Amino acid sequence: MTEIRTPRLLLRQWDDDDLVALSDIHADPRVMRWIGDGGVRDPETTAEDIERWEEEWDDEGFGIFAVELLGSGELAGAVGLCVPEDLPDLMPAVAICWRLGSQFWGQGYASEAAQATLEFALQDRGLDRVINIDRIGNTASANVVRKLGMVPEREVSHPVHGHALSVSSIDLSEYQG
Repeated sequence: MTEIRTPRLLLRQWDDDDLVALSDIHADPRVMRWIGDGGVRDPETTAEDIERWEEEWDDEGFGIFAVELLGSGELAGAVGLCVPEDLPDLMPAVAICWRLGSQFWGQGYASEAAQATLEFALQDRGLDRVINIDRIGNTASANVVRKLGMVPEREVSHPVHGHALSVSSIDLSEYQG
């Protein structure tokens, strides 16, 4: 699997030691407010998430990275690429997504990891277009989307949860990596 180093982060494969740290992130209502149904996840569901992410690497050649701080080795969260199959109106598509523990917010880690992932998608994996799907109202995530140079495309409703989503995109011809 691919590893990506940025000035402060290592984007890498998941290992067994990550489950506890990611479970702590998934147990934080402030983090999970914007993800899925907005509820926290237990360690078993978190383990299933990691397993699904690893399978996507095998199936698609991309997936969700573990985000580790180079200075301390702490797991800060997850960033990567996924196929948003739960939103059939957007298919075919590859989406970039991120979630970091709240103690890592406001330090530029999400933007740094997302920028490296976007470059990986468009230059290494040869994707022509990447989208982002965010719940409307998530201003911190919207700021990362803007920093990536992604442009708003449309709004949709989540087919299961019903909340409003903003879809932004960037294609290879617009990318200023």
